[in-house]
Order: sequence, then C-alpha cells, then structure tokens
Amino acid sequence: MEALFGSYGVEWLNLLVRWLHLITGIAWIGASFYFVWLDNSIRPPKPGSPLAKAGVSGELWAVHGGGFYNPQKYLVAPAELPSDLHWFKWEAYATWLSGFAMLFIVYYFNASAMMIDKNVADLSSLQAVAVGLGTLAGGWIVYDLLCKSPLGEKPAVLGSVLFVLIVAAAYVLTHTLSGRAAYIHVGAMIGTMMVGNVLFVIIPGQRKLVEAMEKGQSPDPIYGKRAKVRSVHNNYFTLPVLLIMISNHYAMTYSHSYSWLILGAIMAAGVLIRHFFNLRHAGKVSLGFPVAGVILLVAVAIAIAPAPRKAVAAQPVAAADAHGHGAEGAAPSAADIARSGHDIGAVQQVVTARCASCHSAQPTQAGFASAPGGVMLDTPDQIKQHAAKIYQRAVQNKDMPLANMTQMTDSERQMIGTWFESGAN
Repeated sequence: MEALFGSYGVEWLNLLVRWLHLITGIAWIGASFYFVWLDNSIRPPKPGSPLAKAGVSGELWAVHGGGFYNPQKYLVAPAELPSDLHWFKWEAYATWLSGFAMLFIVYYFNASAMMIDKNVADLSSLQAVAVGLGTLAGGWIVYDLLCKSPLGEKPAVLGSVLFVLIVAAAYVLTHTLSGRAAYIHVGAMIGTMMVGNVLFVIIPGQRKLVEAMEKGQSPDPIYGKRAKVRSVHNNYFTLPVLLIMISNHYAMTYSHSYSWLILGAIMAAGVLIRHFFNLRHAGKVSLGFPVAGVILLVAVAIAIAPAPRKAVAAQPVAAADAHGHGAEGAAPSAADIARSGHDIGAVQQVVTARCASCHSAQPTQAGFASAPGGVMLDTPDQIKQHAAKIYQRAVQNKDMPLANMTQMTDSERQMIGTWFESGAN
C-alpha cells in the first residue's frame, strides 16, 4: 500500500488516465471527422420530392458493417421533435477532463522537473503552473471574443488571425517554460478552445433549437449556423492537437532554439492537409494543399537537421551526488575526456552522474517510479544498448538531462559524442 501512494501509484494513475484520454479522444475526433465528412458529402434531394417537402436539405446512402444507412439532414429542424434524440457532447467533455487530469499528474505535480528550465526562465513551481492555467483560460477568452467580433463573418481572415495568435502563444511559452511543457500547453490551449466550443456554443445552440420545438415555435437558424462554424473550427484544430499530443516523443522539435516556429510550421502543414480532405469530401480535389503541406514538412525536417558536431575544449568536470546534482568528487578529469573516444568507463561515470537519477532500475529523482521510456543506464552494456538514444538526446538535441537539472557540461557531451562516433565500444 505504501508503494501505491508514492511514485509507483502516480505512475499507474498516469497510465490509466492517459488510456482514458486516448479512448475518449478517439471517440470525439471520430465523431467530429464523421459529421464534417457527412456535411460535405450529403446531396440535396430532388426538388418536389417527399424529402424536399419534409424539409430535408441533404441525404446520403452508405453501407457499413453489413448494413445500409440513410442519414438525412434538416436545414433547420424536422416537423416534429423525435422522442429519442442523441447528443454528442460527453466525448468532448471526457476528453478535456482526462487531458486536464494528465496536465496535473505529469506536469503540475512535478512542475520543477517537467515545466521549469532554468536556462529559459527562473520560475517557481507555482509560477509555472499559473502560466499553464492562465494560458488555457486566456486562450479561450481571446478566441471566443474574436469569433464574436466582426472577424467572425470573415472565416479566412479569422483563421489567419487565430493562427498568428497561436504561434505567438507558442513563442511566449517556449520562452517561459521547458520545451515539452510549452508544446503541451499550446495543445491544451487549443483543446480548451475546442471543448469550449462544444460547452458554450454548440450544445447551448442545440438546446435552443430543441426548446423552440418543444414550445411549438419555429427554431431560429442562427443557432445552427453558429454551431456549424465552431464545429468546422474544431475540425481544423484537430490535427495540430494530435501532433502536440505525440510531440513529447520527438525532442528534435521542442528542444530546438526556434521550437515555436517549428511548431507553427508543422501545424500549418496539418491544416493544409486537413483542408484538402474537407474539400475532397465536398467533391473538390485540390492537390495543391497536400503538396504544400508535404513541402512545408520536408522544409522543416531539412532546416532542423543536426549540424556536424564541433569539438569542445575539454574542461575538468565536477561529479554529481547520488541525485546527480553537481557535488564535488571523483569526476572524470580533462585527461579522461581527451582519451574517452574508446573508453566506456569514463562515459559511464558521466552517465551515472548526470542521467541515472532518472534512467535507472530504481530512480532517485522525485516523481519517477520507473525509468522514462524503459531506458535504464545502470551498466556498461545498457549504456551501449542505448548509445544512439543517448547521443541523439544528450549531444545532438541537448534536451537531456531534463532541463539539464543535473548540469551536464559541454565537455561531458563532447565525451559522449566522441565515444559514440568512435563506435560506442
């Protein structure tokens, strides 16, 4: 029971909530994609047909799972309110709630390790959490006000303004929080906009339509139009959010000095590709959009490719204590570094001092019950097994150790680089 209320228990909570977030996210995104596809794919009934007289604005025949389906859309509402009416809302609410819980479990409960990078900004844990929460609330307020402004009547202009503001938020966050935390909060901000659309615009608008019919009144079509606009916004937001959900696995993006610009470019590529599919569902094939998206992705990949490593002059390095926090002691000397191209022993000293507080069978860093990603670096064989990962994260990306909490020096990174490039033996 002791373990369940410590880091090990938090790890299980992390697993289960992340699993829930994935399941509910699939349900929400699937429903969103389906209804946008349906809106673009339905065709109006023949003039004068029974469907047209009944107020049906479009219908579609489809086959799936061994059955035929015939969904129909009414321009405003049917003549009579159905007794059994399904509402699509809990998928969105559950996705946001589980995502918000993930922010607390992974980032806010361990803000000193996961959100703060002293090389970026010297914040306290409370300040970092406040920046995160303020981003979510502020993002929704600004977005909603823009949608209700005259810009709301100009979709292309509004979309451009929103993109610029999201990239600006990414710039501010990457200059305030650690790279991973900055990216995830841009995604959480967009996700909050999406669920805000459902909670404050789409569902209330649908309730207005239903209430009018229950009172025998003619529903005002403005509510349906507003809900449709916000649904389309959510559709375009989806690919950027999905990208950010997996971005923590790809340090080459969030650890770059221009991480905010990289995120903006990749999000733009996602929007272009999504726009192609939306047009295609409506019967318009515009290959220029996916081609532009792919070109943008290739350009980003080329632009951030690791440059050839430059040698760094060797300097004496202070060994870390048991937690890897820079105590004086038996550190590898300058001579060790100079000859370490083929010396696993000297490299192991650095890895043990700087990396093993997290990447160990029994991590000593607070908040970690097991080695992140299952990467353990306790023995020379384990270090050799993960040599390529160590080289990529510590030498090329320089995003590890996390926020450089254990103060790995350039000389130590040089040692690892020389060792790896000499064969990692």
